[in-house]
Amino acid sequence: MLRRTVKATAYALSAVLLCTGLNMETYAATGVSSVLPSGGINIALDNGTTLENLSNQTGGKDIQLENMVSAQQVDEAKAAATAQAIAREKAQEEEMFKNLVIAQVNAYVNVRSLPGESGDIVGKLYNNSVGTFLAEENGWYKIRSGNVTGYVKGEFCVTGEEAITLARAVGTRIASVTCDGLYVRKEPSTDSKILGMVAFEDDLLVLEETDTWVRVDTEEGEGWVSREFVDLHTEFVQAESKEEEEARLAKEAADRQKAREAARQAQAAQAQAAAPQGGSSSHGIDPSSVTISGDSEMGVAVANYAVQFVGNPYVWGGTSLTNGADCSGFVMSVYANFGVSLPHSSSADRKQGYAVDGLENAQPGDLICYSGHVALYIGDGNIVHASTKKTGIIISKADYKRILAIRRIF
Repeated sequence: MLRRTVKATAYALSAVLLCTGLNMETYAATGVSSVLPSGGINIALDNGTTLENLSNQTGGKDIQLENMVSAQQVDEAKAAATAQAIAREKAQEEEMFKNLVIAQVNAYVNVRSLPGESGDIVGKLYNNSVGTFLAEENGWYKIRSGNVTGYVKGEFCVTGEEAITLARAVGTRIASVTCDGLYVRKEPSTDSKILGMVAFEDDLLVLEETDTWVRVDTEEGEGWVSREFVDLHTEFVQAESKEEEEARLAKEAADRQKAREAARQAQAAQAQAAAPQGGSSSHGIDPSSVTISGDSEMGVAVANYAVQFVGNPYVWGGTSLTNGADCSGFVMSVYANFGVSLPHSSSADRKQGYAVDGLENAQPGDLICYSGHVALYIGDGNIVHASTKKTGIIISKADYKRILAIRRIF
C-alpha cells in the first residue's frame, strides 16, 4: 500500500564554527563583571580592574581588546540571529500544524466530492494521514491532500489546536544529509568522539534538536550531527486519489512480474554454479538457527542467497558481498544477483517497489528501511544486513530499532 508523503521543511541558520581555534570559557568569580574570549588566555575582569591596566596583569602583552570585543559581539549576534530564526520556524510550523486535518481511523476515511455520504469517493485518507483544512460544512471538512481535494467526515479527524500535538506524534522528523562523509559525534561538539559517518542524501531520524546540533539515530548508535550540514523536515502521509490508487496497483503488478522474470532468468543462469559461502560471525543471530520460509518463492530465494554472506566485512561505500559492502551496497548487490537494479542509497531504497503495511505483513526479500540504514527481511522477525565496521554482515531482529518503511520488490 503506497502512501503519499509530504515534507514540512524548516530551514535554519547555523552558527556552528567548525574550524575555530578559539578556546572560549567562562569563569565565575566573586565580583566578576565580564569575561573576554581569548586565544587560549582566560581573562576575568574583577571589580576595580580597568581596561587600561589589564595589560599589566598579562605580562604587558597587547591583547587587542577592541578586536576581541568585536569578535565576541559578532558571535553573539550570530547566535541571536540563529535563535530568532529557529523561533520563527517553530511558530510557522505550529501555525501550519493547526491547519492540518489528521485522520484518526482504523484503516482509512473516504474523501468525497460532496459534504455527505452521497458524494462520490475521490480518494482515501489513511489513518494518521494529513490534509490541509480548507472549510467546514455540516460536520464535514473540506481538505486538500496530495492530488486530492474533497470532503472527509469530521468525526474521523482532528484539526485546530488538537492537531498541533498530534502532528508531532504522527509526523516523522527527518534530517537529510547535504554533504558526503558527515561525522556523527557522541556529543554535540566538534571535540567529541566520532561514532561514524553518514553519506550524502542519507535520511536520518531526528531525536532532538538544538540551535546548532541535531541528535539522530544511526546504525552506530545515537549521535549528533551539525545542523549546518542537514536539511530538516517533517514527513506526513497524504491522501491517495482513486486514479492514483488504480495506477499504483497496475504498476505494482507489472513491476512484480518484471522482477520475478528477471529473478527466474538469473536463477537459471546460476544453476550450474556453486553458491558462494560467507564466513562465520560472532555478532548477531547464528545463521544455522534461522529457517527461511514464506509465500514468495523469489523473496525466499533472495533471503537464502543473502544469508550466505553473514560474517563478511562491512566497508563504507563498498558493494562487494565477499570483500565488503555497506548497508545499501549489500542490498543492491544481493538483488543484482537476481537481475534487479536497486540504488546504492538507503534513503532511495525507501522509494523502491511498493509499501508493506507493518512488520507483521513483511515477507522474505522485503527491504526494511531505518534511519540512515537498510536491511533485507528473511522472515520470522529477522533481517540480514551489513551493519557496522565492528559487526560486519549479520542477522538481527527486525525490530531492533524503529522501522521507517518496508518495501516489497517482488
